[in-house]
Amino acid sequence: MSASPRLDPRPVIRRLPPGAVNRIAAGEVVERPAAAVKELVENALDAGATSITVEIRGGGRELLSVTDDGCGMGRDELSLALERHATSKLVVGAGGEVDLLAIDTMGFRGEALPSIASVARFSLTSRREGEEAWSLKADAGHCEEPQPAPFPGRGTKVEVRDLFYATPARLKFLKGERAETTACADVVKRLAMARPDVSFRMVSDGRQRFFFRAEALGPEGHLARLAAIMGPEFGANAVKVELERDGVTLSGFAGVPTFNRGLPDRQYLFVRGRPAKDKLMVGAVRGAYADFLARDRHPLLCLFVDMDSGDVDVNVHPAKTEVRFKDAALVRGMIVSGLKRALMEAGHQASTTVAQQAMAAAHAPTPPRPEAPPLAVGHFAERQQSFGHATPPSARRYNTPVASVPVPEAEAQPLRDYPLGTAVAQLHDTYILSQTKDGFVLVDQHAAHERLVYERMKRAGEGQPPLRQTLLVPEVVELSQEEAELILGRREALEAYGLVVEDFGGGGVLVREVPAMLGKADLPGLIRDIACELENLGEDTSLPELLAERMGNHACANSVRAGRRLNTDEMNALLRQMEETPHSGQCNHGRPTYVELKLKDVERLFGRR
Repeated sequence: MSASPRLDPRPVIRRLPPGAVNRIAAGEVVERPAAAVKELVENALDAGATSITVEIRGGGRELLSVTDDGCGMGRDELSLALERHATSKLVVGAGGEVDLLAIDTMGFRGEALPSIASVARFSLTSRREGEEAWSLKADAGHCEEPQPAPFPGRGTKVEVRDLFYATPARLKFLKGERAETTACADVVKRLAMARPDVSFRMVSDGRQRFFFRAEALGPEGHLARLAAIMGPEFGANAVKVELERDGVTLSGFAGVPTFNRGLPDRQYLFVRGRPAKDKLMVGAVRGAYADFLARDRHPLLCLFVDMDSGDVDVNVHPAKTEVRFKDAALVRGMIVSGLKRALMEAGHQASTTVAQQAMAAAHAPTPPRPEAPPLAVGHFAERQQSFGHATPPSARRYNTPVASVPVPEAEAQPLRDYPLGTAVAQLHDTYILSQTKDGFVLVDQHAAHERLVYERMKRAGEGQPPLRQTLLVPEVVELSQEEAELILGRREALEAYGLVVEDFGGGGVLVREVPAMLGKADLPGLIRDIACELENLGEDTSLPELLAERMGNHACANSVRAGRRLNTDEMNALLRQMEETPHSGQCNHGRPTYVELKLKDVERLFGRR
C-alpha cells in the first residue's frame, strides 16, 4: 500500500496567479447566480439608474443580463472595471488612506466584476451621455481590448453567459433551475423594496416575470411598491412605522397583528438602503408583537434603518448582507418602540383579510342536504297541536330562532355612527351581531373581552413597580451551569419585572419572589424558557414576552366565556370598550375579535350587485 503524499516540511510561499485569485474570490462573492444578479443590480443603482432590466435563462446559468440607464463608462474605465479592487466608490485620501466605514454606496470592494468575469463568458457594454459606446469581452478572466459597439441612449449592459463554466465543480452545488430562478427574483425584489423611485423588470426564459413601475418618493409611493411585491393585502393591512432617536431614523410599514403568517419569511430589514440580516431583528419583532400573536404566528413587515455610515459596519461579510451596529441596543429598542407605537395608533383595526375569508367561506359550495317534503306553516301548527304543543299567538306572529337573542324595540339604542355599530342580536350566546351605517359587524365576545381584560391588566401596572408575591417555600430550578449563569447574569433585569432569583449552586437557581399577576405559574418552565431565549438571542429580550404570554393566559381565564347570554346594555358596552381600547381587533393569540362586512358585500351574496 503506497503512502499518501506529504507536504514538504519546509514549504515555499508562492504568489498565486491572478486567475486563481479571482476564482477564489468568486467562490466568496458569487456563490450562485442570485449573488451575481445582486452585485450587478447594486452597481446599476450606484450608477444612478432609474430603470433596470434583468434577464436570465436556465436559472442564470446559461445567461444573466443586467441593463440600466445609469451614467455609463468610458473606454478606459471598461478595462479598469475588470481589475480587482478597482472601484469608483471609495475615495483615497492624500496620504493613501481609505475610510472603510464611510461607505455610502451599495458596492465598494471592486471585486464583483472581476470575480464574475473569471468564471464565465463575460461582456460589458457601456456609453456615457454624448460619447461613443464601447464593449469589452472576457473569457474566464482573459480580457480583450475594448471595441466600439452599438448602444442606444446611455447606461450599461452586462451579459454573463455560461456562469461557472470555468469552475465546473461549482455547478454541482447549484440547486434546480426553478430554485435558482426564484432566488434571482427574490434578490431583485429585495433591492426594489428599498428603491421605489426606480423601475425594475425581470425576464426569465423569454417571459416577463414581473415589472415594478417607478413610484413617487414618499410613504404612499413606498407602500405602493411594497404592496406590488408583498401583495395587495399587505398594502391594505399595513400601518406606517416612524421613529427618530439619537441620529437614527426608523421607517417602514408593518402589518396589523391579524394579518399574519405561519413563517417569518415576510420580514425585511434594510440598513441605509441595503438588504440586511441581523438576529436582533428577530427578537425585536417578536418582542413588539408578543402581546398580539401566538408564538407560531408571525407578522409581515418591512423596516428601514438609516444612520450615519460610521455607526454601522457593512464590511462584515463578502456578500454584504450582514451588518454590525455600533449601538445594537439602540436599534433594537427603536424597532420595538416604533412597532408598538404604530400598532397602538392602529387602534382596534382588524385585517381586511378576515372579511375576505368570511366572504370566501360564504361563497364556498356546501354539500347538498337531503331534501325534505315542503311543509306549510298551517300544517306545522296542526302537527304541533297533535303532539299536545299548541303554538302561542306571539310565536305565530314572530318566530324567534333559538340561536339569536334580538334586541327588544324598547331597549334598542338609536343607530349612531359608532365604528363597531349598535348591537341588534346575540347569536348562539357567543357572537354579538351589530349593525353599522353601511354594513354589520360580528364580534366574538370571548376573544374581545379577553383583549379588554388583558389591556386593563397592563395599564394597572404601568409606571409602577410590579406587585410581587413572596413564595412560602422558595422553589429551586435545576439548570445547566451555562443556563444558570445566563439567568443570574440578568438578575437585575429579572427583578425589575418582579422575578427575584438567587444562586443555589451547582447549576441551581432559587426563585424567591414572582410577579403577582402570574398566579400559579409553571416557574421551572418559565425560568428554562428565559434561559433558552437568552442563549439564542444573547439579550434579555424574552422576559417581557414570556410574562406577556402568562398575562394573556390569565386574561383568557378571566374573560366572558362563549355561551354566556348578554343583555343589550352589556353587548353595547363591550362594543364601546373595544372602540376605546388599542389592539382590540385581535385577541391575545392573534385571532380576530370581529368580522366586518359592508352592505355591498352582503348584496353580492344575494346577487344584487
